[in-house]
Amino acid sequence: MSPIAGIGLRAPHLAEIARERPATAFLEIHAENYLSPTQAAETIERLRADYVFSMHAVGLSLGSAAGIDDAHLDRVAGLVKRLQPAYVSDHLSWSVAGGRYFNDLLPLPYTEEALDVVVRNVQRLQDRLGRQVSIENPSCYLGFTHSTMSEPEFLSEVARRSGCGLLLDVNNIHVTAHNLRLDARDWLTLSPDAVTQYHLAGHAANDADGEPILIDDHGSRVGDAVWTLFEEVVRRFGARPTLIEWDTDIPALSVLLDEAQRADRALSAAGDHAARAA
Repeated sequence: MSPIAGIGLRAPHLAEIARERPATAFLEIHAENYLSPTQAAETIERLRADYVFSMHAVGLSLGSAAGIDDAHLDRVAGLVKRLQPAYVSDHLSWSVAGGRYFNDLLPLPYTEEALDVVVRNVQRLQDRLGRQVSIENPSCYLGFTHSTMSEPEFLSEVARRSGCGLLLDVNNIHVTAHNLRLDARDWLTLSPDAVTQYHLAGHAANDADGEPILIDDHGSRVGDAVWTLFEEVVRRFGARPTLIEWDTDIPALSVLLDEAQRADRALSAAGDHAARAA
């Protein structure tokens, strides 16, 4: 099985990757880091000749009732046109209100009204880019009492109505399920045809009045419980392009590459299990 796990390309590793060209299935960038003409953006364009790229946006605010900001969408579309990434994604969240941008991916209530907003924005994004995008499930720390759907139900409807793909962040599933006292296996009810990518990352555990809460900080190796859940996810949905994310306390590049190799082994083992069961 050819490697299909990649790593997030972060600024501390940019020069080393440009110099050494280490082997990895793909590199993922955050779109908003490369919208302006900088030396880093020029390096990314040179790397495009040697690597498959994934573009992960964090600022389109697909859950905003006011819709996607025209100027921001145009800049992201321009970057997509220049880099021609293999995968484009953003989050099931919102981060803009009244023209003010928040430095957080904020949660949505899972209601029909919110569903209409997200579907409308996702369709507009896909129409502007001329391609399918994938939507990532969030990490949650609270639930809305007036939600009428579970997160898996909401994600399923977004994919069905908009035609988008689903980027399953397995760490986010684990974090959300723990914090909201849900069953992570509920996410296994999603349609395999809708699942296009996986993300893996580390998380931290904080104490909140004697109750542990998990924080999706992307600051450590993938935890054992997440690896176990990942194996179950892959057995259910099959092998998909898989990313190792690391955004805080960024380690040596070799650590990210090692985590990607572990992901590839897990993908291969799950595929072997499925073949034996067939």
